[in-house]
Amino acid sequence: MSSVTITLIGGPTALIEMDGYRLLTDPTFDVPGQYRLPHITLTKTEKPAMAAAQVGPIDAVLLSHDQHADNLDAEGRALLSAAGRVLTTVAGAQRLGGKAEGLEPWRSVQMTKPDNAGLRVTATPARHGPAGIEPLSGDVIGFVLTGPEEQSRPVYITGDTVWYDGVAEVARRFPAGLVVLFAGAAQTRGRFHLTMDANDAVETARAFPDAVIVPVHCDGWAHLTQDRHDLEVSFKVLGLEARLRLLEPGLPAVIRR
Repeated sequence: MSSVTITLIGGPTALIEMDGYRLLTDPTFDVPGQYRLPHITLTKTEKPAMAAAQVGPIDAVLLSHDQHADNLDAEGRALLSAAGRVLTTVAGAQRLGGKAEGLEPWRSVQMTKPDNAGLRVTATPARHGPAGIEPLSGDVIGFVLTGPEEQSRPVYITGDTVWYDGVAEVARRFPAGLVVLFAGAAQTRGRFHLTMDANDAVETARAFPDAVIVPVHCDGWAHLTQDRHDLEVSFKVLGLEARLRLLEPGLPAVIRR
């Protein structure tokens, strides 16, 4: 088995170190405050565990989508130019410009370094809420990371999604050993969630029966209606608590997959 080191920075932002690469999910580094979007106002309630300048060099930013401030804020946007690559949705790449690369679901790109066997990044489908939400939420993707070592299993980063057949298809195609799961049961437009709630997280854990489940994006924002405690309780009731790994912000955690 091989290992991955994950440092939770806050919200959906985590530093993932694997196979010689340093990858950053949805960068959010602003201090608490409000963000006015066309139809809603998002309120950030907690500061990140580290500043963008403390993260160090980044080989790639894995940006599930650019249109929501809780996934890409002002400090996060400023960081993009310093990253080696920025992988995101096709629409997001068109909006961001610069080095942003747009990926359709199931498209893969290869990352390479001198004296390194490489890392394959595959975009995965995501649905940011119930069926029919796409015109309001916009495009979102997740990512699967596949390293060169035969004994290592893929890492799946869900992005902002609920449990649906697209996530089930990821499970059929990739026997992930680690799932970085965007949770929090976000609610902004009505009494339905836009990211995974505890039930969705359990369904995902069952779809990836051997994977360690690492939740992110379940704290730091007022529109998140569930937190890590809700996940902990649900997994324990169903006898899945050994599969759940809760991270302390700012503290690197080594996870075998």
